[in-house]
Formats: sequence, C-alpha cells, structure tokens
Amino acid sequence: MRKFTVFKIGDELFGIGIERVVEILKLQKIVTIPGLPEFLSGVMNVRGNVVPVMDLRQRFSMKPSGNKERIIMVRYGKEKIGFLVDDVKEILPLSEEEITTPPSIFKGFRTEYLTGLGKQGERIIVLLNIDNLLTSDEKIQLRESIELLEEKGGGVSKTTE
Repeated sequence: MRKFTVFKIGDELFGIGIERVVEILKLQKIVTIPGLPEFLSGVMNVRGNVVPVMDLRQRFSMKPSGNKERIIMVRYGKEKIGFLVDDVKEILPLSEEEITTPPSIFKGFRTEYLTGLGKQGERIIVLLNIDNLLTSDEKIQLRESIELLEEKGGGVSKTTE
C-alpha cells in the first residue's frame, strides 16, 4: 500500500507519493525575480528559507481554476521546491492492484511525467514522477538559481511568520 497526496489542477486529479511531500501551504506571496528560469513562477519565503515555486498548471498547459490555490512543498534532490496547484484533496492509500501503467499517451501528458494511474472506483488519479518534471538542463538551472539566491541572501525579505 502506497500513500499519495492527491490534488487538483483544473478538473483532473493528480497524486505525488507522500514520502516526497514536506508540507502543504496556503497560497503565499510569490516573488518574481529577474533572471529566474521561465519554468519557475518565482520564490516564496517559508520560515526564513527561500523556496522556488513551479506552477504545475502552467507546466501542463492547463488553465487555473481560480479556486483555493495551494502550494505543495516537496523534496527535490537535496532541495525543496513548491508546486502551485488548484487544491489539495486528500491523502489516499492505493494498493498495487489500484495502480496501472499509463498508456503511451494519456490526455496529452508525456509519459515520463507519470509513474502510473491510480484507479479507485470511478476516479482516475494521474500519479506524477516528480523527478522527471524538469529536464536535465532545467535541473541545472534550478540548482544554479537556488545557489544564486542563497548567495544574495535570497532577495526576499526574511520576515518571521
């Protein structure tokens, strides 16, 4: 049995393995910094730490629902990154029988983004492989951006929450 953090983007349900999730945050101020790679929306200040934010809706070319947005902070290698999503629904346990291999093309998603499809009742949950959401070049850009932000003291005011 594996557990997944299930969230919505538009009308679709997605899941990330709970072992990678650090915390789920309400939408916070995201600061746009010149020179950040275009796949990043900006950065946010989480208890004095500067965390880059990627809008998964933009990544998957989906329109935001405009509802109660959330940020799912995950471990990404040695770093943390925030994923901006429309809403977080639940923590869902799935057995191996409920997880299937995705077809070669699934609703326009590149299969390298997916680890599988979770099926529970009538629901289908797209299970993301977050390690493949960034290309090799983007991973390098992310690492360099984080190092640059840390050198500059983040460029984000380090106020306490």
